[in-house]
Amino acid sequence: MVWCISIPASTANLGPGFDSIGIALDKYLELEVELGSDWEIINLSGNLPDIPNPHDHLIVQAAEKTAELHGFSLPPCTVRVKSEIPLARGMGSSASAIVAGVELANQIMELHLTSQDKLKVATLMEGHPDNAAASIYGGFTISSNADNGEINVFHANHIEASFVLFIPNFELKTEKARQVLPDTYTRRDAAQASATANLLTAAFLSQAFEQAGTYMEQDLFHEPYRLDLIPQSKDIKIAAKNAGAYGTCISGAGPTLLSLVEKGTEEEFISKLKGQFSNFDLVAVPMNSTGTIVSVKDAERTR
Repeated sequence: MVWCISIPASTANLGPGFDSIGIALDKYLELEVELGSDWEIINLSGNLPDIPNPHDHLIVQAAEKTAELHGFSLPPCTVRVKSEIPLARGMGSSASAIVAGVELANQIMELHLTSQDKLKVATLMEGHPDNAAASIYGGFTISSNADNGEINVFHANHIEASFVLFIPNFELKTEKARQVLPDTYTRRDAAQASATANLLTAAFLSQAFEQAGTYMEQDLFHEPYRLDLIPQSKDIKIAAKNAGAYGTCISGAGPTLLSLVEKGTEEEFISKLKGQFSNFDLVAVPMNSTGTIVSVKDAERTR
């Protein structure tokens, strides 16, 4: 038996929705899993880490953690992996790997975990639920890690937003992006930033994308501190607006930037910016509405 697991990439924050808003994207981490005599990770594409010891691999660590939390010891597996999600680019690659591991354990051990159960484990490992929630549920998500350990999550799959990603040829580690953030905010800034996040949420849920784009560019929580870590980011935001984007923001912690554009205008938008930013690959990416998908097939058919 082979378990086929597909996990979408994600973008988080969308400007003011810091550590709470996530959107699933139409780029995927894909696994084919079958029981084996020893753990083996076989990379079938780029965008994957070269990790000689499988037990150091985030997918395996998440799988073993999930089994352990539910009182099981996970048997070794052969895992074939393909990924369309660039590493350390602000597209949720680590969250996707963690969600993949949680789902692997869920399937192998027949744990029958709910989406909420999976998100709890992923958040325990990731530290915050925004990317993992989007990868699990799909669509537009809002999530928070409550003081009692519960994860509050809302998701909507009806939103037909379309994005263009500016994916750079350089990395930005999340740890470095967090180091530049302030430890505290004034009450005035916190209130304004919170209000902007509320307006952004309302605009997305009502599919008022022009308004949503405006609020995406009014963040006070993290973008003012992180933009300087991303070369040409301010120029990209101006050029994107001139090319017709509703708004542009940092994807997650960066360094990828994300423009919200009118559906059907993606290629025209990219064409207008062709050649202006040679260190960035412009890619049209719609939202994913399904979240994580699992199917099972006969092992003999895969050989």
